[in-house]
Amino acid sequence: MRIALMAIRLFIKVPYMMFRIWRYGLYKDKFIHHAEAFAYIKMATTKANRAGRVKIKVTGLENLPAEDGFIMFCNHQGLFDVLVFLQSCPRPFSFIAKKEVKNTILLKQVMKALGAYPMDRQDLRQSMEVIKAVTADVKKGKNFLIFPEGTRAPVPNTMIEFKGGSFKSATKAKCPIVPCALVDAYKPFDENSIKPVTVKLKYLPPLYYDDYKDMKTIEIAELVKAKIEAAIIDLLENGH
Repeated sequence: MRIALMAIRLFIKVPYMMFRIWRYGLYKDKFIHHAEAFAYIKMATTKANRAGRVKIKVTGLENLPAEDGFIMFCNHQGLFDVLVFLQSCPRPFSFIAKKEVKNTILLKQVMKALGAYPMDRQDLRQSMEVIKAVTADVKKGKNFLIFPEGTRAPVPNTMIEFKGGSFKSATKAKCPIVPCALVDAYKPFDENSIKPVTVKLKYLPPLYYDDYKDMKTIEIAELVKAKIEAAIIDLLENGH
């Protein structure tokens, strides 16, 4: 119902927005046009969220590293998750998505425009190629968003195990890891309602390479999960 509301309230603008986003996906060199494409998609996302009566409450933006070339790791709640970051994050980024959503209308065009990567979790070779590609992009100064659970947790505002392999791009690129905590991001698209809803996102202090260089990826996964879990509890109990 909320997606329908967004489409209805932006009916006149949607075709042009989709055309612009589709056109950005045609550029061969995504690095040159990445900031421009991100800025436009950010604007479109903000309008869509407003039309859908979704408010994003963000804290911790000061924790983002001063230089680009970092990876944000967040708990996964549903298709709306990426839209929360597209509206709230002031720095251009791309993301990894499971292959099952790569042909979803609009998300497909956004992925191409931002140079995002679909990952087949059942294909080890393809997964390794994605990890290599993300590593190379991060080394060049591109930021990424990764959901280390791989799929959404069955119980709202809880988490399942973080996959250690999700952190391989970070360890190979030796880049900052930014834990992020999402609360109520499942509500906009998973609940059959158009009532106003507030989604909360908190950017946590980053882990730099020196903080995790002696840790195994599974240990990094456990540490980041613990930080996000504590932040979720704080957001639920105190709202910040």
